[in-house]
Amino acid sequence: MKLPVILLAAALLAAGCTGEQDPRVQVAEVVRATVAEVVDAPGTVGARATSSLTAPADATVAEVLVPDGAQVEKGAVLARLSSPAAQDRLKQALAARANASDAVISMPQANLSPLQDQVDAAAAASFAAGRTAVAQIPDPVLRAEASQRATQAERQYAAAAAAARAALAQLGAGAEGVESALAAVTGSQRAQAGAAVTVARQTVEALTVRAPISGVVTLGAGGAAAAPSGDGDLAGLISGLPPAAQGPASAALGAGSAGSGPAGGTTTMSGLVVGAPVRSGAPLLTVTDLGGLTVDAEVDETDVLLVQAGTPATVEVDAVPDASYPATVTAVDLTPTTSARGGVSYRVRLALLGGTTADDQPAPQPRPGMSAVVDLQVRTAENALAVPAAAVVRDEGRDAVFVIEQGRAIRREVRLGAQGADLVEVVAGLLPGAQVVVRDADRLRDGQAVRT
Repeated sequence: MKLPVILLAAALLAAGCTGEQDPRVQVAEVVRATVAEVVDAPGTVGARATSSLTAPADATVAEVLVPDGAQVEKGAVLARLSSPAAQDRLKQALAARANASDAVISMPQANLSPLQDQVDAAAAASFAAGRTAVAQIPDPVLRAEASQRATQAERQYAAAAAAARAALAQLGAGAEGVESALAAVTGSQRAQAGAAVTVARQTVEALTVRAPISGVVTLGAGGAAAAPSGDGDLAGLISGLPPAAQGPASAALGAGSAGSGPAGGTTTMSGLVVGAPVRSGAPLLTVTDLGGLTVDAEVDETDVLLVQAGTPATVEVDAVPDASYPATVTAVDLTPTTSARGGVSYRVRLALLGGTTADDQPAPQPRPGMSAVVDLQVRTAENALAVPAAAVVRDEGRDAVFVIEQGRAIRREVRLGAQGADLVEVVAGLLPGAQVVVRDADRLRDGQAVRT
């Protein structure tokens, strides 16, 4: 009667060890494949170059030579401004330069050396006559005393003559120093006058508005914001002069603060109209180069070290959801910016190429300012040993997979390379053909019995 009970207990025990209680797992084979690691980042489409032009002085729009939206070449004349005040400042600066060039200051210098020479000659003759007289004194004692007095008198005169000549030299040097100082002053005046002419001439030349780059023209203040190439041209040019020349140049030209007119305001227009007054610094037009679009992407600090110039990418523009645009990284910023995701990020610049739609048709050209998502292909491993990304578990900073061996899940630490969205490269720790757990691997224990 006891034998059946023992057999039943053994059967139940065997069922608990190898039967229905063992968890069922899903496995995949370790194979060789191409693994592409991609870093995604938000981005914004931009133009290759944008330049905004402003009025160089208070003026009136005399001519507008291109329509809004026109494609122009670099150097093309786009508009002309009229500014009698700027012309007058140029004339005044030219007159001031002419006066400064004619100014010559010299110090009169008297040459007293011949007079000193005459005095020395007379003294020498007198001393010679005295020596002759001393020699005729018959008494030796008196003759010696007279000779000593004569020698002392000659020494005193020599000292006085030397002092006189030194004084004359100092007087001449002082006169030369004054003349040199006056020459430096006049030279500075000429330099300042020349600088004022340069500024005034450039202001007048800037009244003829030329395209700084090739691109599409937007008239008035409606263009995209950019660093204006003519923003306060007058004040900007003056600030570039040497410090000693800035004050006189500003006074000669009557320059004020950039962007402000007589009342301190700024004139802006939605277009550029002939006859309209514009104040110094007022926006005139913008030229945008659409010949080559760019993308600025914000790459997280954890991924930016994988990105470098030449890294290929794929860009998806929000406004064209069914299109894909190839791109290439051209530069990576060294300084961080505030990420749109709230962390530290670095700006990565890419050159954007023409895209295609889902049906292989040419995609529309994006416009500057459009939002985009950038997929940067930071690493690609070909013919690499690969496992599904779901097979990798991370424990205490180490990567591992569970390999099925004789019905049990064996934990194997691995070293990873390129990590794609679906597949990851295994650099070390696995052999081809091994069976790895790809579902719920994080719930297994090393050596646990499983069913596949």
